[in-house]
Amino acid sequence: MDLVLDAADRHLLTPYVYPSGWPEAEPCRQLLSLFLITNLGALALYLLFGTLSYYFIFDHRLKRHPLFLEDQVRREITYALQSLPWISVPTVALFFAEVRGYSKLYDNIEDSPYGWTGVFLSMLSFLFFTDMGIYWIHRGLHHKLFYKRFHKPHHLWKIATPFASHAFHPVDGFMQSLPYHVYPFLFPLHKVTYLGLYIFVNVWTISIHDGDYRVPRFLRHVINGSAHHTDHHLYFDYNYGQYFTLWDKIGGSYKSPSAFEGEGPHDYLRRLRRK
Repeated sequence: MDLVLDAADRHLLTPYVYPSGWPEAEPCRQLLSLFLITNLGALALYLLFGTLSYYFIFDHRLKRHPLFLEDQVRREITYALQSLPWISVPTVALFFAEVRGYSKLYDNIEDSPYGWTGVFLSMLSFLFFTDMGIYWIHRGLHHKLFYKRFHKPHHLWKIATPFASHAFHPVDGFMQSLPYHVYPFLFPLHKVTYLGLYIFVNVWTISIHDGDYRVPRFLRHVINGSAHHTDHHLYFDYNYGQYFTLWDKIGGSYKSPSAFEGEGPHDYLRRLRRK
């Protein structure tokens, strides 16, 4: 995140926003800047990719499903916009620790013990580590001690749109993002790679709420896509994973998506039309 902060300071904050005598490395200034950057960045990613997905990928016929709520899209967006600033508060604290040098993020490929191979392996490691972490956190949020208070709001959307992707209770949203932020404190990771992965995970989160169930047949039971996550919203106790089905299979919570079995939301709508 220090790369983004440096760019913001150089091109916007130092010349146009802050008093000239306020040092860029001053902690209060960094915290304030990170709060602004994190919120604006999250808002831009959510609205940009959510809107693109909603208008160009999401099948609007799903809005005819009986479980699609009245005025749902507006409610999803409103809930997300109310939650994102609160989610950003602990997130900024972790970004601040990164900026102050407490993480294992590095600037140059030469700093990787294995060069470009190390960068590539760290990307795979990041995906598998965060997939594991999110699985267990997500599953824990379904426990009766936490579900009603923190996770139930996200399950209001039985037939979700891309705008449901970030419509979480703030505690729920931060907890499920925690593995992304913890990783660079445990393992070396290139800074630009981390930024790219951070954008990717936000786009992926939108994609598993877009109602587009198309996946190459040989990956259907490997990749946790929109079909799997749709069943999670519909049936509650299945498919907690983020990218892969591995941990659901290990944890006994895997369900073959109903959309692949001819029993998904589109199939239900087709039967309704026949009647």
